[in-house]
Amino acid sequence: MRTLDDLELDGARVVVRVDFNVPLDGSDITDDTRIRAALPTLAALKERGAAQVILLAHLGRPKAREPEFSLAPVAARLGELLGRDVPLADEPERDELGDGPVVMVENVRYFAGETKDDADLAARYAALGDVFVNDAFGAAHRAHASNHGIAKLLPSGAGLLLQREVETLTGILANPGRPLVAIVGGSKVTDKIGVLQAFLERADTVLIGGAMCFPFFAAQGIGVGSSLCEEAGIEPAREVLANAKPGQLRLPTDLTLGRSFAADTETQHVDGVETPDGWMGLDVGPKTAAEYAGIVESAGSVFWNGPMGAFELAPFEPGTRAVAEAMARTQATTVVGGGDSAAALTQFGLESQVTHLSTGGGASLELIEGKRLPGVEVLS
Repeated sequence: MRTLDDLELDGARVVVRVDFNVPLDGSDITDDTRIRAALPTLAALKERGAAQVILLAHLGRPKAREPEFSLAPVAARLGELLGRDVPLADEPERDELGDGPVVMVENVRYFAGETKDDADLAARYAALGDVFVNDAFGAAHRAHASNHGIAKLLPSGAGLLLQREVETLTGILANPGRPLVAIVGGSKVTDKIGVLQAFLERADTVLIGGAMCFPFFAAQGIGVGSSLCEEAGIEPAREVLANAKPGQLRLPTDLTLGRSFAADTETQHVDGVETPDGWMGLDVGPKTAAEYAGIVESAGSVFWNGPMGAFELAPFEPGTRAVAEAMARTQATTVVGGGDSAAALTQFGLESQVTHLSTGGGASLELIEGKRLPGVEVLS
């Protein structure tokens, strides 16, 4: 994979695809992690003499030029972080950019053909600069005009963030410290069956949490009550159980239940995993949380994707918090695969206490599964 070291940057106009798909409350950015994650690459380009940096990014999934998906709040926040104005051009045209050291083009999904990797649109992007840098790992699993088509038209390479993402995630599979522990949570087995299979081949221990555990229980004939249990995930769960080595796959041994998905619902702890009718499992229990934390603390490498329960509701926070705090304490190499796990770390103030916090949920999972990432392959 070509990197900044392979590019002639002195005096160049550099088009950079960044991942600024940040959460908004109206026009207020509620989490600027992805913006801050791009700062090292922007600093490196300045140090290497780039004449101008032209940023391409998307926000949300607009069907047309919808004002609520404008990158204006993002440009304003980036300007605050850089200490300078970041102009926002309405169109990817050279004469609209101005001469500022850092400029941004409006949401690339405003332009027809972006998600279809349209060659004409890619050419418009390429005409903006001399060199292309892809630093948007979160979009690397998509072949779009702003991260794939343009890379075929200009000298191109990976930014520091994308480079670190790929090297860290491939490294934890290729040469991990042992024991390698994978923690896989969330709600759907079908979304992460490829990840589970990848870790069954490589990991010493795989810990299952969140609503994902219920298809595994259902596959064994254990009652799941009103718990979120993906019907389509039961057969894949049965296959995972059959393929796991003895002792490799760990499931919860106790649960925290609620009557409904609400912070003020009636709760109970069950020492076991049979969920009565009218109740739903919303967190792993304290015994499981302590067991999982101990396994994390004694690991050599840990990959975590998916919470242990509904951590956003106070009564069902403890399981995810226990894992997050163990990730912060352990001496292991710790990699968090974005998404809700990253949100949990941020909620608990532990986002800086892990070795690597991925900015790309879907991309990180697909890389772990061994799938092609078009935005990375085109840089080879």
